[in-house]
Amino acid sequence: MLEKLSDALKSGIKRFVSAIFIDEKTLNALVNDIQRALLQSDVAVDLVFSISESIKKRAKEEIGKGHVAKEYIVKIVYEELVKILGEEGNKIDITKKPIRILLIGLFGNGKTTSAAKMAKFFQKRGLKVCLVGLDTFRLAAYEQLVQLGDKIHVPVFGNPKEKDAVKVFRQFEAETKKFDVVIVDSSGRDALKQDMIDEITNVAKAVQPHEILLVQGADIGQAANEQTTAFKKALNISGVILTKMDGTAKGGGAITACSVAGAQIKFIGVGEKIDDFEEFEPKRFVSRILGMGDLDALLEKAKELAKDKAPDKDMEKRLMSGKFNLNDFKAQLETMSKMGPLTKIMDMIPGMGMSGIPKDMLNVQQDKLKKFKIIMDSMTKEELENPDIIKGNRIERIAMGSGKEQSEVRELLKQFDQLRKMMKGLKGKDLQKLAKRFGGKMPKMPF
Repeated sequence: MLEKLSDALKSGIKRFVSAIFIDEKTLNALVNDIQRALLQSDVAVDLVFSISESIKKRAKEEIGKGHVAKEYIVKIVYEELVKILGEEGNKIDITKKPIRILLIGLFGNGKTTSAAKMAKFFQKRGLKVCLVGLDTFRLAAYEQLVQLGDKIHVPVFGNPKEKDAVKVFRQFEAETKKFDVVIVDSSGRDALKQDMIDEITNVAKAVQPHEILLVQGADIGQAANEQTTAFKKALNISGVILTKMDGTAKGGGAITACSVAGAQIKFIGVGEKIDDFEEFEPKRFVSRILGMGDLDALLEKAKELAKDKAPDKDMEKRLMSGKFNLNDFKAQLETMSKMGPLTKIMDMIPGMGMSGIPKDMLNVQQDKLKKFKIIMDSMTKEELENPDIIKGNRIERIAMGSGKEQSEVRELLKQFDQLRKMMKGLKGKDLQKLAKRFGGKMPKMPF
C-alpha cells in the first residue's frame, strides 16, 4: 500500500532522526524529503507546499522554545499528514438496521468487487449481509456478483432478465428487510453522463440508502478531485471507496484529492483478495506509511483467525509452559501464512517499518516458512510430537521425503529449538497480559 511513498517518507525521517544536531538546516532537509515523497506520489503541488509550511512553522516554534526532541518533530509531521486526510475518519453507523448502502461509480473501478469485499467486511463483524445486483447495463454483472457472493456465502438478489433497476429492487425489497446490511451494486458508465445520473437518482429514491458511496480507483490520482466533486454535486455522495491502493504511484494524489473535494474516504481496497479491504482511518493509515506500525490492525487480523478455528486448549497450555512441539509450530506457521505476507505483517508492528530490514530478506524468510511446512509434512506423528528424537538417519529420511537438503531440516530444528527456549524464558503471566488484548483468550500466536 503506497509502498514508494512509505519508503520515501521513512527514509527522510530516518535521516532526520540520525542527525546529531537539530537545527534549521536539518529541518529543511526533512521538509524537502517530505515534499519530494508527496510529489512523487502525485499529491497536488499547492497542497504539498501547504503541508510543508505548516510543518516548518510548528517545528521552528518548538525549536525556538528549546523543544528540539526529534520525536516531537516527527509527531508534527504525523499530525499534519493526518490533518489533511480527515483526522478522525468517518465510519459507517450500523446501529440502524437494516442499513442500506448504495455503491456508484464509473466502469473499471472495481464497484462489483468492492460490494463483495464490503459484504465480507461486515460479515466478519457478525452482521447478516446481502447483496443486491442493480447493474442492468453491463453484461454479466449479475453473474459476477453471484459468483462473488457464493465465495463468501452471502445471498445475492437480482434479475438479469429485467432492465429496469428500480423494478428489480422492488421485486426483492421485502427480502432485504431480513438483513442487517444491504449492499446495492448499481450500473456504471465510461463517463458521468445524464442517463447515468437519471438512473442512479431513480435507484436512490427507491432504495432510500443510508450511505451513497462512490467507488473509484486510486490510479486516477489528482483527477479524483474533479470526479468526486462531480458525483457529489449530482448525487450528494456520503463517502468514497478507493480501490487499487496496492501498486499505484498515484494513490497519495487520490487520497488527498478526495479530502480536498470534501468527501470522506470510508474504505480502501489494498489488494486483490476478498479480505484486502479496510476502513480508512487517517491516524492508523499515516502511522503505517511512516513506519510507526498499526498494532490494532495486527491484533484484529489475529482475532479474526482465532474465530475461524476452535481454540486448542492443550496447545495453549503447552505454549504457556514453553513445552510446545512441532505440531504446534506447524499450526503457527499456517496461521501466520493466513495473516498475509511478512512484509505486510512487519509494517503493522510498531517500529519494524523503520527497522530497515530489506524486503528481499523478508521474502526469503517467507520462502523459508513454506519450505519448513513441506519438511514437517514429511515427518511422522512421533517426530512432530517429540522433536528431540530427530537425529542422524531420521534427518536423512525427512530430507529425502520432502525433497529438501539435510541442512534445511537442521535449520528448521534449530529455529524451532530457539523459539522453544524463548518461550520457556517467558513467564506465564507475561503471556496472560498479551492474552487480555484478545478478550482474555490466548490467541493463535503468529510465530
